[in-house]
Amino acid sequence: MHHSLIADLLCAKAPMDSVTVCGWIRSRRDAKNFSFIAINDGSTRTHLQCVIDADTEAYANLGDANNGASVCITGSLVPSQGAEQAWEIHGKTLTLLGTVDPDYPLQKKRHSDEFLRTIAHLRPRTNKYGAMLRIRAEAAFAVHRFFHENHFYNVQTPILTGSDCEGAGEMFRVTSLDASAPQDANDFFSKPCRLTVSGQLEGEALALALGKIYTFGPTFRAEHSNTPRHVAEFWMIEPEVAFCDLNELMDLAERFVQSVIGSILDRAANDLALFDQFVAKGLLDQLKQTHANSFARLSYAEAIDILTQAKTTFAYPVHYGIDLQTEHERYLAESFCKKPVFITDYPKDIKPFYMRVNDDGKTVAAMDLLVPGIGELIGGSQREERQDLLQSRMAECGQKPADYWWYTDLRRFGSVPHAGFGLGFERLLMMLTGISNIRDVIAFPRTPGSLDF
Repeated sequence: MHHSLIADLLCAKAPMDSVTVCGWIRSRRDAKNFSFIAINDGSTRTHLQCVIDADTEAYANLGDANNGASVCITGSLVPSQGAEQAWEIHGKTLTLLGTVDPDYPLQKKRHSDEFLRTIAHLRPRTNKYGAMLRIRAEAAFAVHRFFHENHFYNVQTPILTGSDCEGAGEMFRVTSLDASAPQDANDFFSKPCRLTVSGQLEGEALALALGKIYTFGPTFRAEHSNTPRHVAEFWMIEPEVAFCDLNELMDLAERFVQSVIGSILDRAANDLALFDQFVAKGLLDQLKQTHANSFARLSYAEAIDILTQAKTTFAYPVHYGIDLQTEHERYLAESFCKKPVFITDYPKDIKPFYMRVNDDGKTVAAMDLLVPGIGELIGGSQREERQDLLQSRMAECGQKPADYWWYTDLRRFGSVPHAGFGLGFERLLMMLTGISNIRDVIAFPRTPGSLDF
């Protein structure tokens, strides 16, 4: 059916004699000779008020339809008598498209995030989650626009993989056999198959041909982490750049994050206002500051010194050689730097085999970007382009070079300095919205013990 979007009608320049809108009733108020109904079609968080006179066909067809029912209304677009919006519709005809059972769980009140996770199929209809999903869509477009404008090629890397990029072993098994079957030789690929944790290794191969590439797709972690920052399925953005060192990589990451923030500030202001008002006070100011100012940079050794001298008691004791915990990351970003900060040059013993060993032989050319409210947003490194050192690091990390023959081949045939990073899209959305739990920036979160919807 042909109809106008509410977002477009609310920006109309002049009255219209006849418009048609479709949407869901968000509220209804009946008076003696008419009904006020507010409808929303998902195109904006702002509802459109429709006035239905009692002597019209629309009023007769409305019946007892209430919150949650779907309707199609035709009428005239006229200046609104209320102060909250410029336009309203005076309905002439109404078709009730879908009724609602009395036990409809989304009533006109604030619901807790915990409750809404149990009805993930309905929560996009709330103001908060509708706004989040529109920001998510806008952010995804901003990601592609940034890389396209900077001459990156979007590539697709495998979801099914035989290699463990991170070396942590926390991967989901994929099989065509009964789950209890022990022999991989009889399986589809005749070897163990897993869901990918990263497209980085394949991305390196493509960057060493195309120069600048990025992936943007789903990744999976089989770690039993019931924390506000972890889910089993999430989306990753992973650029890889040939002829690039660690400093250039940090420059790229900073420009990328600031570009996405700028796009959201410009193109999703109405939805951001909801989060600034109801979810995270001061969010807009923080985003504007992040967009406008350069990020700090500290070495891992400097970060450890700062943490050991902090007048804060950490649950995880601080000493050189630890992998920074969320509390450490947030202290550095929120309390010490008071803005995003890159931490560089980590001890090689706590980092994967593919990171380039620095000249000191003890640290690697790695970087993490820590941001207030989140902790780690980006993890990246300059890659080890020297074949002998790469194979040595594989052995140190318990990896078998033979399993990565094609990856080491890249170092045999025209190797170059190159670098890349990974950014969890959901964590970026947490930063953009102020939402504190990753389960609430993804439509249908996958967590340990939860596979509904």
